[in-house]
Amino acid sequence: MAEEYYEEQDIYTLTDEEGNESQFELLATTEIDGVVYLALEPMDDNPDDTYVILKLVRDDNGEEVLVTIDDDDEFDKIADLFEDEFMTLEYPDDEAPSK
Repeated sequence: MAEEYYEEQDIYTLTDEEGNESQFELLATTEIDGVVYLALEPMDDNPDDTYVILKLVRDDNGEEVLVTIDDDDEFDKIADLFEDEFMTLEYPDDEAPSK
């Protein structure tokens, strides 16, 4: 299992099903059984300082896309891993992400 925390800002612009774009900052990644998961924090209007977890998959055209995790057990497992990792990191005052 490889987990990383990025000091520099890695910004992702994601488009939802309705065509709305939002920017997210990459907080961490982890790979489990060959599947890559990303923890992303919304950059706009995020008063709760929450983050989202998405899975990197290949679409029908072979392109990498980020998708939501539909399986509750899979999501809980990955969320627990990110939570454990975030608890061990040292952050500047009041900058720790929360779920």
